[in-house]
Amino acid sequence: MLCRLAPRPLSAQLHIHRRRDPVSSLSASLLEREWMLPSPATPIHKISLSKPHQSQLSHGLTPSQVSYSNEPRPALGAEAIGAREQTPSFFMVRDDLLHPLVNGNKARKLDALLPILQQYSATDIVTCGGCQSAHTAAVAVCCAERGIRSHLLLRGEQPDVPTGYNLISLMYGRTSYIARPLYARRKELLLQHASEVAGGKGSIVWVDDILGKDRYNSNLEGACVGHLDGFGSSINQGEVEEGSRRVVIVNEGADSVAGLLGVMRLVRYLSQTHLFGAKQQIRIVVDAGTGTTAVGLALGVTLLGLPWKVTAVMLADPIERYKERERCLTSNFKRFVPVKFSETSTDGVGDGTLQWVERTHPRKFGKVWEGEIEACRQIAQQTGILVDPVYTLAAWEQAVLHSLEEIEKDVKVVMLHTGGTLGMFGLAQRYKPYFITSEQLTVHSLP
Repeated sequence: MLCRLAPRPLSAQLHIHRRRDPVSSLSASLLEREWMLPSPATPIHKISLSKPHQSQLSHGLTPSQVSYSNEPRPALGAEAIGAREQTPSFFMVRDDLLHPLVNGNKARKLDALLPILQQYSATDIVTCGGCQSAHTAAVAVCCAERGIRSHLLLRGEQPDVPTGYNLISLMYGRTSYIARPLYARRKELLLQHASEVAGGKGSIVWVDDILGKDRYNSNLEGACVGHLDGFGSSINQGEVEEGSRRVVIVNEGADSVAGLLGVMRLVRYLSQTHLFGAKQQIRIVVDAGTGTTAVGLALGVTLLGLPWKVTAVMLADPIERYKERERCLTSNFKRFVPVKFSETSTDGVGDGTLQWVERTHPRKFGKVWEGEIEACRQIAQQTGILVDPVYTLAAWEQAVLHSLEEIEKDVKVVMLHTGGTLGMFGLAQRYKPYFITSEQLTVHSLP
């Protein structure tokens, strides 16, 4: 994972100085800008559970042991949210519905990033990801919609039958496949490929290095700090010849400061009085691939002064790497933030706002266990909501556990549905037996 720390001592716990209106202060300094999404709004559903027997809890609960019902238009606002629940339940933020081809968390990360690239007059984007990367598919689609060429370095071998996110990347972007041993050096590969795209007269810059040139935030204007990793230098827009390529490198998973802003915009939206409000205790649950979305949620919660906590279910790395990424993103974020912080710790977002947890049944990333496809099918049939076994089922399981734990407390559980529908197509090829049930019948003739 790419991570470029600012060249100063790391101190990452954030305590915003008390202000009379922290929401308006943050809005003026960070969130009043041009966005990719026309609105931060997203549907909110409410999932109710049939409370399991105590014996089931003692032996380890699985999603198939619970029945679910979905309320697509639940009562929200201070009075409704503050009411005591009679049965276990959790709210679901349906970011999976933001775009037909783009995962919700990917759309949030690109929400501020794409307009920044357009302001920079970027002609080409170079990024990377796995063979079935939702990130590369999102970049390819969103760039194509705005006339920007995307160049995607995909880990592994080209599938015999393109499907899912791989198919979307192939159709909307320019794909190259990288052998797995070489992919470990993806930072060098990204720069090398960007150089080939730019040619002799073009320019190359990493996305966070142009954040300071974003004119939509006057507090950040002129704050470009150049390449902190020793690759190249800052690009003066006036030095690039007219008609030449302006190539921007985006980290795997949009793991960047710019990727945090759209997630923070979502937090501000959800904290409005007619939704969850700024006073109700909330436990947000999200699945964590790179962890960028979880860090963005936690930073938004901290900067807005909300009594919320974020639970991030770790899927791809050990906790040490997630904590390091948290420290890295937080430190880099603070280089661009005009809000003053008191810095007393070196422990990431700090104050216990962000909690990294193992998924209910830990495993190697990408592995699907027997019974999990059936659990996804049950959820889909009972609620009309599709989750996938690699990412969002892990968040669903954690939301179920939290809803059972918090039933006697004044805490509401909210799951952020990040998407994953297209990933099911690739999984259906890899785990074909799991998608066939004894209930499926073949009709050969009519009576």
